[in-house]
Amino acid sequence: MIALLQRVTQANVAVEGRTVGAIGAGLLVLLCAERKDTEKEADALLSKLLAYRVFSDEAGKMNRSLTDVAGGLLLVPQFTLAADTQSGTRPSFTPAAAPEDGRRLFDYFVSRAQERHSIVQTGEFGADMKVWLTNDGPVTFWLQMRPRD
Repeated sequence: MIALLQRVTQANVAVEGRTVGAIGAGLLVLLCAERKDTEKEADALLSKLLAYRVFSDEAGKMNRSLTDVAGGLLLVPQFTLAADTQSGTRPSFTPAAAPEDGRRLFDYFVSRAQERHSIVQTGEFGADMKVWLTNDGPVTFWLQMRPRD
């Protein structure tokens, strides 16, 4: 699974003009399931994401996690993160999970996040979403958990 984390002061996502998810300070996470991903990768990615130290402490060093600062978590499904861009000028999406698997793993990830974190909002799987954010820093990180063979 892939997560693109963006530290934000605020973020929201809308579908057909209505806001479906919004947070204040925290993390906007674009989330993608790849072929062969399972709940095991989702759990490992969520654990890392919640503990990843991207927020500043009193000394200005990135020593605090989302859990430490009790920030918002906005999870947005984005299958294009799995694009293969190695050849040509058009991306291939064969590395992405099939839509039904992607939806199942996104829903699973959201459910587990809601069990472990107090402020969780989401985008809408398969929808044409408009995402607004104020990137704080900017601070952006790519996390990926691959299945072990």
